[in-house]
Amino acid sequence: MKMHRSVRWLVFGVMVLSLSAASFAQIVVGISVRVAPPALPVYTQPVGPGPGYMWTPGYWAWNDEGGYYWVPGTWVLAPVGLLWTPGYWGFANGVYGWHRGYWGPHIGFYGGVNYGFGYGGIGFAGGEWRGGSFYYNRSVTNITNVTTVYNKTVIVKENHVAFNGGAGGVAARPTHEEEIAEREHHTEPLAAQTHHERLASRNKQNFASENHGRPAIAATAKPGVFSGKGVVAAKSAGAPYKAPAMSPKQARGPSKPAAKHASTPAHANNKSKPATRSSTPSNKNTTASNKANSNHPSKMSSNKAQNTAHPNEARTAKTAKASAPPSNASHPVEQPHQSAPKASPALKPVAQRQSTQKPAPQQPRAAPPKPGKGR
Repeated sequence: MKMHRSVRWLVFGVMVLSLSAASFAQIVVGISVRVAPPALPVYTQPVGPGPGYMWTPGYWAWNDEGGYYWVPGTWVLAPVGLLWTPGYWGFANGVYGWHRGYWGPHIGFYGGVNYGFGYGGIGFAGGEWRGGSFYYNRSVTNITNVTTVYNKTVIVKENHVAFNGGAGGVAARPTHEEEIAEREHHTEPLAAQTHHERLASRNKQNFASENHGRPAIAATAKPGVFSGKGVVAAKSAGAPYKAPAMSPKQARGPSKPAAKHASTPAHANNKSKPATRSSTPSNKNTTASNKANSNHPSKMSSNKAQNTAHPNEARTAKTAKASAPPSNASHPVEQPHQSAPKASPALKPVAQRQSTQKPAPQQPRAAPPKPGKGR
């Protein structure tokens, strides 16, 4: 009983540590890419639709068929009392992994990426909750028809890099406050945000391969509305666009294992034509064919061994100074051969087997020729 209780407490402790670690690391949702996302495009923020809406910045998402595509920034009706921590691309172990955004009571770590409009890389300067109302900082947000506003100067630094870590990425680590925020209870993206991203993936002009880092729909006034007055186009790309050196499938999918070459000779049921010493036991095996050219034909299929024995004897008789009687097929290994190495003892059973299955046509036995005379 004590052992079982100890095991249960151990499992519980591991689960708690795992959940804490997952919360701290801001779980990667299973998307990893070998190429970096393009720079963030330069665009202006559309006018906020009204009170209670919070700005969610645009970002590059990934599609296995088309590669990176732009998800326009948009205003979302926020859950009361919660703030939006944007997702970000982080480089680790040779790939760029996507860390999904979330809602929480405080802003967590988003890679130090400067998304603009209050998201300068650390925290959020675009507004704050005061009771049940959200107050907007007009110095960084485009608000015209809202009364809950205030003004606070924010220093904006130009940086359009869209990922953290790696060569050319943002070198930022979580602050103490961000570490605390990441351990808090988080809420998944809203259904409107998920729908917004899904619609963006269906629009061909949102893909970087088409817009070269300058999307025609850079931001919208409301999620999922990609046409009309509230749609804003990008002014320019954040940096010169460089097409990836590999296709999206190559960037995402693991490399296929190399085909394994067979190392064994053809099976006994191989019905291919009889082969001479220069032929291969199997048409599909290059390695085995090289071995077959220098070894005895005993490694060929057993049901064809008798057909290959006599041509080899004829070749051996032509090259040897002293030949054996043509009917003596039971010991072909004893015939001298100038180009072939000595046969192994394993060849004898093959020669014995050939005489029991289907004997070859025999010529009339004659007395062995005298030494020194050819056939």
